Amino acid sequence: MVQITNRHTHGTGRHGTPSTGLPSTSRANTRSPDRKGDAGLSSLKGYFQKGKSHLLVLIVGMLLGYILLPLFVVEVADMDGVLKSIPDARMYSNNAATRSKGSSVASAEDNNPYRVADSESYQYLRPKEQETQPRALEREPEATAEDAAKDVAALTESEKRLIVDHGVLARQSMPTRTTPYVMKTTILPDHLRKKILITGGAGFVGSHLTDKLMMEGHEVIVVDNFFTGQKKNVAHWLHHPNFNLVVHDVTEPIQLEVDQIYHLACPASPPHYQYNPVKTIKTSTMGTLNMLGLAKRVRARMLLTSTSEIYGDPTVHPQPESYWGNVNTIGPRSCYDEGKRVAETMMYSYKNQNGVEIRVARIFNTFGPRMHPNDGRVVSNFIIQALQNKSITIYGEGEQTRSFQYVSDLVEGLYRLMNGDYDLPVNLGNPQEYTVKSFAQYIHNMTKSKSQIVYLPKSQDDPSQRRPEIVTAKEKIGWEPVVKVDQGLKKTIEFFQRVLNDAGEIIPTGPGAAKPEA
Repeated sequence: MVQITNRHTHGTGRHGTPSTGLPSTSRANTRSPDRKGDAGLSSLKGYFQKGKSHLLVLIVGMLLGYILLPLFVVEVADMDGVLKSIPDARMYSNNAATRSKGSSVASAEDNNPYRVADSESYQYLRPKEQETQPRALEREPEATAEDAAKDVAALTESEKRLIVDHGVLARQSMPTRTTPYVMKTTILPDHLRKKILITGGAGFVGSHLTDKLMMEGHEVIVVDNFFTGQKKNVAHWLHHPNFNLVVHDVTEPIQLEVDQIYHLACPASPPHYQYNPVKTIKTSTMGTLNMLGLAKRVRARMLLTSTSEIYGDPTVHPQPESYWGNVNTIGPRSCYDEGKRVAETMMYSYKNQNGVEIRVARIFNTFGPRMHPNDGRVVSNFIIQALQNKSITIYGEGEQTRSFQYVSDLVEGLYRLMNGDYDLPVNLGNPQEYTVKSFAQYIHNMTKSKSQIVYLPKSQDDPSQRRPEIVTAKEKIGWEPVVKVDQGLKKTIEFFQRVLNDAGEIIPTGPGAAKPEA
C-alpha cells in the first residue's frame, strides 16, 4: 500500500518521470501491476470483439430463416395466379384462321418464337377437334370396318406408301453393297421369340450368325468394338426393329437382359491377334468372365466359340475332342491358343460351381463372304493375290495341311449346338484335307490368275497338320458340312472381286503381327 500510495502521490503518469528519488527496485515493483492490467484488458477487448462477430452471424441467420425465407415462400405460392394468367397453349397454334381474327390470341401467337406445325406446313400432321375433357376420361368408340376404311382413305399417297414400306422393311433385310440380296424374317409370337446376344457380331462369322437368327425371327443384340469387325457387315439389318447394335468392348462388363449368349468376340487371324497379344488374352479371359457373369445373372445359356488352335501342333491326327493338345505356352501364337484354353476352363468352372448352361464349339478353318481382306489367312490372302495377279505367297514348303469349311455350315453347327442338349466340346470343321500348296494351286486355277506361287520362310509354331474328327458333331447334334469347298470358293471369290472393285487395290497381310485395316 505504501508503494501504491507513493505512486499516486509522488509519481507522474505513465510517460512522466518520478518526483522523488526512490530506488530502482522500488520503481520496477511499482510498474509491474500496470503491465498485468494492460494484458487483461487487451484479452477482454479481444473476447468482446469475437463475441460481436459471432452475435452478428447469429442475427443475420435469424433474419434469413425467420423473415426473408417465409416471404420468399409466399411469393412462390402466389406464382399459381401468375401461371393462370399465361395464355393457353392452344393460343399458339399456327392456324391461318386464328391469325385472321386479329384478337389478343393472334397477338400472343405473333410473340411466340416456337411455331406449332399444322397441316399446311407439315402434311403428315392431322389437326384434331378441340378436346373438351381429358382423354383418360373419354370412352373410345369401337372401331368399325367403315371407320378403318375412312382412315385409310384420308391418308395421302405418301403416307400410304410410308406405311407399306415400313411394314416391308420390318420383315426383311435391306440390300447393301456388302450384302446385295434380301433376307426375309419370320414373325414369331412373344413366347417363342428369344433375345439373343452375339459378341463380335459384326465380324466375319458373327454377322452370318446374325443373319441366321434374324431370319428365324429372334431379337438380336450385336456387341462389337470394331477392332476386326465392320459395321457394313450388319448394315443391312440396322433398320429392322428386332436388331440392335451396341459398340462395346467385352473386357468391360455390360448389363443386358437376354436368353442366349453367343460369345464370339476375339481376333481369330494370327496377324491380328498377335498385334496386341495382351489385349487378345484379356478378351479371351476377362471378356469370357464378363459374359459368364451376365449368363449367371440372367440365367442365359452361353456358347463359347473356341478354336482348333487349342490343339497346337498336334501329334494326333485327325484331332478328336479328347485330345489335350501340344501347345507352346510362350510362343507368338500362345496369346490366342492359351487364352481360348483358359476360356474353356472358365466355362466348365461356371457350369460346375454355379449351374450355368454352357456350350463349347472348337472351330476349324472357315471361309466365305465378309472375311476381312487383310486378315492374313490362307483363303483371303490367296484369293486377293490371285485376283490382282500378285505373287501367291506360301510360308514354308506348302506341305502343311488344312481343312476348310464354308461359313454357312459353321453357323448351322453353332445354332444346333446352342439349341441341343450336349454340353461338352464339339469340333466344327470340314474333314476334307488339303495341303497348302495344292490349295493355292486350286485357287489359282479357279481365278484364272497370272500369279506365280512363291515360297517364303515358315512362320514360327505354324501347325504341320489340321483336320477335325467330327464323330461327336454327327452323333450329338446331327451336324456335318454340306457345302462343297469349290462351291464356297466360288461365292467367296465373287465377294472379294466386289471388294477389289470398290477399293481399287488391297495389299495382302504377311505372317507377322499387323493391325486390321479399315
